[in-house]
Amino acid sequence: MLSVPPGALVTKGPEDANAVAATAARPLTQRRATKWAMRYARRLLATDVLVITLLLAGFGLFWLRNSTLAWPGGPQVSYAVPLLIVGVLWVVCLEAFETRDRHIIGDGVVEYRRIISATVFVFAVVISLAFFLRIDVTRALFVVVLPAGLLGLLLSRWLWRQWLRKRQWKGTFVFRAVLLGEKAKIQHIARQIHRAKISGYVIVGAITPDGTPSKIGDVPVLGALKDTVNAIDATGADTLIVGGSDELDPGAMRRLGWAMADRDVNWVVAPALTDVAGPRIHARPVAGLPLVHVDFPRLEGYRRVVKRAFDIVAGSIMLVFAIVPMLVTAAVIRMEGPGPVIFAQERVGRHGKIFRVLKFRSMVPGADEQLAGLLDQQGTAGKPFFKVADDPRITKVGKFIRRHSIDELPQLFNVLRGNMSLVGPRPQVASEVALYEDGVERRLLVKPGMSGLWQVSGRSKLSAEDSIRFDLYYVENWSFAQDLQILFRTFKAVVAPGKTAH
Repeated sequence: MLSVPPGALVTKGPEDANAVAATAARPLTQRRATKWAMRYARRLLATDVLVITLLLAGFGLFWLRNSTLAWPGGPQVSYAVPLLIVGVLWVVCLEAFETRDRHIIGDGVVEYRRIISATVFVFAVVISLAFFLRIDVTRALFVVVLPAGLLGLLLSRWLWRQWLRKRQWKGTFVFRAVLLGEKAKIQHIARQIHRAKISGYVIVGAITPDGTPSKIGDVPVLGALKDTVNAIDATGADTLIVGGSDELDPGAMRRLGWAMADRDVNWVVAPALTDVAGPRIHARPVAGLPLVHVDFPRLEGYRRVVKRAFDIVAGSIMLVFAIVPMLVTAAVIRMEGPGPVIFAQERVGRHGKIFRVLKFRSMVPGADEQLAGLLDQQGTAGKPFFKVADDPRITKVGKFIRRHSIDELPQLFNVLRGNMSLVGPRPQVASEVALYEDGVERRLLVKPGMSGLWQVSGRSKLSAEDSIRFDLYYVENWSFAQDLQILFRTFKAVVAPGKTAH
């Protein structure tokens, strides 16, 4: 338990919340900025400037050499001048759109969306100026520089994100957080943060209304509400996550917020919401209250049309490139031994519709008849997400094609037929669907997919509970950007499947 220094106000009972005000009035012991986030943002700035400079310089040297820009009533100038202006405007807009804000960097798609918005805005300004001033700007600036620059910026941010995640996995480049609230709320927040290994937060302690118990899970309790500021100063934490407490009234919350602002500590309020993506959350101040609005996702209308159109176009392109590997795989399976090349099995699709999923056969003939005995043997019978560990039914060829997901390639025909999507929850057999508990049936609101969120988040390493949670998260937070992100991670997992794939 955190000891209270001499001179600090010590109260008990309902007065604990009011004691926060007295504690906040103490002289500042230290100011702390999240220095790692500032250093990381400076690195992003340097990389952004480098990408834009190299692109525009290369474009000017190799595409517009000795070219000049002219407009009615104006002088002729070298293209170096407008390219320099575009470059400066681009860098300024990336800052203006807060693409390096510490609250979004390193996770989610908001960072990427802001980069896209800033880039589109820059070229919209250039197009508008060229139109109104009647400047004949080379079309290559929009056809070449815009997509190349956007791709370069997104790629550089993605590379930096991989670098950051490796550090966060080791416990560096993270926010050191203290949790404040009632025991149940602290347990919930701590569980969710610990579940995500690269959340960017490390919990260093907790504050409860009365300072008990001594630990909540593996999180030490540092004291009561009156000790909050002392705990922040003692631990050197840079983030306070408030989960809520009946003893913490609005006035005390405001004073505590002032104390955190004076110390440059991140002030985070965690509502009782789980597995809700950022784009669904909208904060709206009403009469001084920061009300949080949560949108419900709807994969209908134009969203459904866009997803289906993407499945058809991308699925057709993928099928063209997959034809040769599929023919080779079919030949190898046939050479290995008797049995069909393609395995077809009835699965449950969107809204419970039954369809036949296609896969390359990776098991011995008659493998279905052996399944029940193997599940009983390992004690996983009666669970909706069954997986046989060290499955003896898998053939030698099957081990390879399953590891690299080659056995899933025939499902491209399911995608083109409309039974499946490129991205979605894993299609399951009727016996598994019959075991669903309350809420799990929401997986069936969207088409099953060749790949999905849980497949790129651990594959066979995940527990049944985590697999269900990832599928439900996908359904509740669907977005086209998330589909693209999952597909990108799928290609990465196929090329380098790691130890979790089998």
